[in-house]
Amino acid sequence: MPDEPGSPPVPLRTGEELRLSPMPDNWQRALAVVAHPDDLEYGAAAAIAEWTAAGREITYLLATRGEAGIDGIAPEKCAALREAEQRAGAALVGVDTVEFLGHPDGVIEGGTALRRDLAAAIRRHRPELLITLNHHDTWGGVQWNSPDHRVVGRAVLDAAGDAGNRWTFPELKDEQGLAPWTGVRWVAVAGSPYPTHAAEVGPGIERAVASLAAHEAYIKGLVGPEQDPVAYARTFIEQMLRMGGERYRGRPATLFQVFPR
Repeated sequence: MPDEPGSPPVPLRTGEELRLSPMPDNWQRALAVVAHPDDLEYGAAAAIAEWTAAGREITYLLATRGEAGIDGIAPEKCAALREAEQRAGAALVGVDTVEFLGHPDGVIEGGTALRRDLAAAIRRHRPELLITLNHHDTWGGVQWNSPDHRVVGRAVLDAAGDAGNRWTFPELKDEQGLAPWTGVRWVAVAGSPYPTHAAEVGPGIERAVASLAAHEAYIKGLVGPEQDPVAYARTFIEQMLRMGGERYRGRPATLFQVFPR
């Protein structure tokens, strides 16, 4: 997910601070949709760990298998490796179901095909909360965001409505038996430069660190083979959560931009 190897988290916003609200907690099922293996580990895993520990059901949906993510490993081998790392990382934060759509890593095309796939998944899993990653052009106005993040994040926001409209993608019901789902109440965007809500975290921090460290091949491909994945993950996660806490109540927190539905 980082755009520069070894770069620390980017401050989420400069200038006037916004008043943040606590994340909604009156929900039971969530679907987390991102572009690549590791996106959730860099953004939302600490909050996800605490939500699953509280008995909530969360499913991961990855648009790609991350096959273009490690320069030194050919895409065919890389895809299998990163898929395995994602499943291992998800299990460490209490997520048992991980699905992959198989869109091409690095060149995901926005449009109706992606929206249809996402609407189908939303109808199938029937979440109340959708989670995704920063869809804005930049990370805090400092680093340019990747096209995959922008395309997938925006498609998630669109698909939340598509999933509930019987006249949008009618083939989902006619051919796949997927009835419209109007139960999405919020879309929560992790890593947004414009956060509106915060989830305080505590016990979930260690699980989030372990979850990111499970992406060992990716981390070593990103910052060098000598890098200790656990040390790298701890530095990144703790710094990100500390900055989130400084924006909220002084305790570690994951920040989200929440769009009510």
